[in-house]
Amino acid sequence: MSAHLTDSALLALRAEAVDRFGALVRAVPDDAWQAPTPCADWTVRQLVNHLTAEQLWVPDLLAGATVAEVGDRFDGDVLGADPAGAWTAAEAAARAAFAAPGALRRTVHLSYGARHADGYAREMTVDAIVHAWDLAEAIGADSTLDPAATAFGLAELTPQQDALAASGLFDRPVPVPADADPGTRLIALTGRDPAHPLPGR
Repeated sequence: MSAHLTDSALLALRAEAVDRFGALVRAVPDDAWQAPTPCADWTVRQLVNHLTAEQLWVPDLLAGATVAEVGDRFDGDVLGADPAGAWTAAEAAARAAFAAPGALRRTVHLSYGARHADGYAREMTVDAIVHAWDLAEAIGADSTLDPAATAFGLAELTPQQDALAASGLFDRPVPVPADADPGTRLIALTGRDPAHPLPGR
């Protein structure tokens, strides 16, 4: 179970995670958008598209919309000709929605059921932390994880490690040495191989 965080601390942690991801989006070389990532089925562009679409959902879900009501509005490519610009606009709207008074006390209706919005924010934060590692590895940037972000991710995911693989959204955790550093343990917990993150490398 993750340690209690105040709303302001959770929002700050989320902001740091998405800021890190955004900095990497802006650093993607022009010839790297079709490069592979540690997410085996996604290129760099598909990975950025996934995270951008996640941000686009936030204002509607926090306003009480259901998945059915949002429908296919954010399906497909949401990046257009300016991936960095699309990410920046989507994340700014999500940030404002999360920061609205009382937003984290609401209930959101996700694909798997209703959840408190602070739990939704935690889920989104972990997703940004892990996918920033994916993106950094894919473009050859520094993939070192922030210690506070790593501790948060481990606290959130460790109690769920059996359910992660069972969900079909993650591979089984990759075994790592008992003395592995926290960042390595977090990445391995999500089914990624920290030693061989990219196909053929």
